[in-house]
Amino acid sequence: MAELNVLGHLFLTVFLSNFSTFMVIPVTIDVTMSAICPGEVECSLAIYLSAFQQAIAGIGTLVVMPLVGNLSDKCGRKALLTVPMTLTIIPLAILAYSRTRNFFYAYYVLKTLTSMICEGCVQCLALAYVADNVPENSRASVFGILSGIASAAFVCGNFSARFLSTAATFQVSTAVSMIALVYMRVFLQDSIIEDKLAVPILSGSKVKVDNARPKQISDKKIQVFKTMPSLEDITCLLKTSKTFSQAAIVAFFGNLSEVGLYASLLYYLKARFHFDKDHFADLMVIGGIAGTISQLLVMPILAPILGEGRLLSIGLFFSCAHMLLYGIAWSSWVPYAAAMLSIFFVFAQPCVRSIVSKQVGACEQGKAQGCISGICSFANVVSPLVFSPLTAMFLSEDAPFYFPGFSIICTGIISMIAFIQSLMIRVPPPISIPGITNGNYVDA
Repeated sequence: MAELNVLGHLFLTVFLSNFSTFMVIPVTIDVTMSAICPGEVECSLAIYLSAFQQAIAGIGTLVVMPLVGNLSDKCGRKALLTVPMTLTIIPLAILAYSRTRNFFYAYYVLKTLTSMICEGCVQCLALAYVADNVPENSRASVFGILSGIASAAFVCGNFSARFLSTAATFQVSTAVSMIALVYMRVFLQDSIIEDKLAVPILSGSKVKVDNARPKQISDKKIQVFKTMPSLEDITCLLKTSKTFSQAAIVAFFGNLSEVGLYASLLYYLKARFHFDKDHFADLMVIGGIAGTISQLLVMPILAPILGEGRLLSIGLFFSCAHMLLYGIAWSSWVPYAAAMLSIFFVFAQPCVRSIVSKQVGACEQGKAQGCISGICSFANVVSPLVFSPLTAMFLSEDAPFYFPGFSIICTGIISMIAFIQSLMIRVPPPISIPGITNGNYVDA
């Protein structure tokens, strides 16, 4: 019952946090274009600025995600969750106040800096929360439900943006971010007990507890930064399990293609079919509804029958198909048809995370999820550097040949690489990592 209570509060926290984040996506493109290239439907500078922001955020999260995951194993999930949820509020509040050019650049700088810490952090810690409270044989389904909650927030956020003005959208987003933070701090309980939190932060190995003071620990100096994972730690984690390393490769190429798609898609649709915020919102709502239904209803049924490995391959196959369909879109209705394929491609992310969670012990869930998030963050660095210039080139008048969706076709090819790698994964029984999984303990 306590675990269900934690999951319930976690799901609502994730919903509110994602709702505030997703609802500003359809209007951000219009705000960016209005501030930088007013009156134009194609703007290479806006594409390059977005690419730079994503690359810098990716570099930051490449370092921060493994650290956050590792520290959450030591200090608790809730303490680490507070930081990104607080920082997210600041850039939203700036555009809620004004969207003129000067305020946009202030938002741009702060958004870039905060994204280095916040990008993907809530999702990473939420996955660790689930792994703490759900048995291994049920994790794939619950990871799917967690992704479904995020998809539901995606739908509700974009649906709200469809009927709100640009100013009201940022104001509501800021308010919901504050509500999410307060709700999390008041209602969400940490999923790691206090005794376990204190031990790994210390520099010593075993820590003896004084029976006269059961809540107190030894007076050794706490060395928080010794918990920072090194490259050697991550390499060791990848080498420990072949399945883990294969899942990491799939996560990298899958994220590389996904980030490349969404870095290019909205600018492509605006230039190709003159989409605006309402069209973007409609497109995202369609994809979000299909993904939500799939993750909340279809995936919990299919996961026990087919297993994470097969579902992962199915998700990546349809991910590739929908990218290719976007790239060759010949009419304005085709992107809406492509968005419907999210009913299948949403399987990929929760399946990768579930496979990874079963390859490490209970005390290493934060480190494992942080490692995969760090690998995805590296893809976030590479992807905009490759696909944004490609998009700007093929949307300009100086394109080598006329093919506006060429960069999106390339993301589909990258997704196909992830699909082929997923076919090679053989999911063995969960393993325990010697010297790691039993590291968090207290001697009586």
